[in-house]
Amino acid sequence: MNNKAVIAMSGGVDSSVAAYLMKQRGFDCIGVTMKLFANEDIGISREHSCCSLDDVEDARSVAYSLDIPYYVFNFSDRFETDVIDRFIHAYENGITPNPCIDCNRYLKFDKLYMRAKELDRDYVVTGHYAMVEKDGNGRFLLKKALDDTKDQSYVLYCLTQEQLSHTIFPLGEMRKSQAREIAESQGFINARKADSQDICFVQNGSYADFIEQYTGKNYPDGDFLDTNGNVIGRHKGVIRYTVGQRKGLGISAPEPLYVKAVNPLSNTVTLSYNNGLYSSVVKAGDINLISVPEIKGEMRVKAKVRYRHTEQWATVTQNGETLTAVFDEPQRAVTCGQALVLYDGDTVVGGGTIIEVE
Repeated sequence: MNNKAVIAMSGGVDSSVAAYLMKQRGFDCIGVTMKLFANEDIGISREHSCCSLDDVEDARSVAYSLDIPYYVFNFSDRFETDVIDRFIHAYENGITPNPCIDCNRYLKFDKLYMRAKELDRDYVVTGHYAMVEKDGNGRFLLKKALDDTKDQSYVLYCLTQEQLSHTIFPLGEMRKSQAREIAESQGFINARKADSQDICFVQNGSYADFIEQYTGKNYPDGDFLDTNGNVIGRHKGVIRYTVGQRKGLGISAPEPLYVKAVNPLSNTVTLSYNNGLYSSVVKAGDINLISVPEIKGEMRVKAKVRYRHTEQWATVTQNGETLTAVFDEPQRAVTCGQALVLYDGDTVVGGGTIIEVE
């Protein structure tokens, strides 16, 4: 393979430092920002979100300082189809999606990778905190970052062997503080820029408001139910609730109530006390395995059911295109639509989308 790379430059400090490191390694680099969604068109604040005009200018400034070509690729149509539409469809069906995983899967490591091949570039480089290694059998492995406080391997579990073989994560072996030090030493305009915190197309963290604005639909009120099916109040539309949610319920009870289930077909939301949120068996579909071609029999792993979840011991089995994880201890508020990601030490075994919880 050649030493030509496309650097996915979001305008943030991490991707900027990734570009610097790749140039230091002697790679022939071009910087690319993917135009995915125009925040300013619907008045979204740009301070803690990505994909803004300011981000493009920050990325362009860094590319100029590194003396590398810089381009903006318009992938907004694909982003609408594969990220926004999937996000809305999930909430309308009582599921909690992870649009960052979809963006990685369908845009950064699919659409951008295909564009890189068209440009005769063998590598896609991003500022993710993770590592890629090749084992003794020639299999590419996805591994956790050195900085466990920034590790992003969870949102990268869907990478295929083909994609991993053409992906470089230069920040995997450093800490965030080191990345900022490098950015400052190079005088990058974004050296102290805050990390993106919000989903780039959602204003002020209100998913429901975005969905209503984007679709033009009104989602009707319905009944809150207790675990026995008794009506205990009225909800404000199923898109406003997700499993484990406590805020915004407006129901008085002897102890705090939480969302246990969302049923769009009956337009009901079931509430329970905290002890009703635990489950031990999690099934996932649409799976992707990385460290092994398949799971035969039972495999002991540590597993995460959401990005901020602390890994927990589980036994996993595979039946066709479905993974079943049985946790040693019941896990709280496991939510359909999120990812079940399996780990063997620092290595990502693989994962899938949660489709059933028991």
